[in-house]
Amino acid sequence: MSAARPFIFDQEFAEDGRVVRASDWRPARRAYLPAEVEALVAQAAAEARAQALAEAEGQRAAALAVVADAVARGLPALSEVARRHREESAELALACGRALASAALARFPAGAVAAALEALGREIEAQGRLTIRAGGLDEAARGLIQDACAQAGHAGGVAFRDDPSMAPAAFELTWADGRAEFDLDAAAARLADALNSALAAEAGHAEPLDLGA
Repeated sequence: MSAARPFIFDQEFAEDGRVVRASDWRPARRAYLPAEVEALVAQAAAEARAQALAEAEGQRAAALAVVADAVARGLPALSEVARRHREESAELALACGRALASAALARFPAGAVAAALEALGREIEAQGRLTIRAGGLDEAARGLIQDACAQAGHAGGVAFRDDPSMAPAAFELTWADGRAEFDLDAAAARLADALNSALAAEAGHAEPLDLGA
């Protein structure tokens, strides 16, 4: 109680009555004009709205942080799923391609030889003799192969060597200074090896997952 100052007079006057130091105290207003009331209400509403927006923004930022953390923890699993999907899609494409190739070669066993002759073109056109070793070529297939030789520009002879141990549509084509061969199983294996090598090289360098903004 000794430190209590129940009456404080902080306004000082000079001897002639002039105010030397004015008091900071202002009486509380008990009445306001309608325009002042409207201004105070508008100010209070603006302050409340600003506070609500700040709280909402804080909650939004916290929610986004939770989502970002969950996504960051889930990305490795998603990347692994994407990698397996690429591998399985490539394997499925290889399996479909091999099935289609097998069906086509079973129906047209001379097709692979004819395609090879067309691709070789200038390499065989000046050769005096071609030897084709294959299995199961009937007369019609041999006739198609001879026609393909003629279309490729080969004017020499064509000798056929029947080899029942060779797979359907497989062949070995030889001439004086070269050879070409084809086997569906071996070709499929080479494609699979090339695909696996490409997928292995891509590991860690694939396109990143785009999760949007």
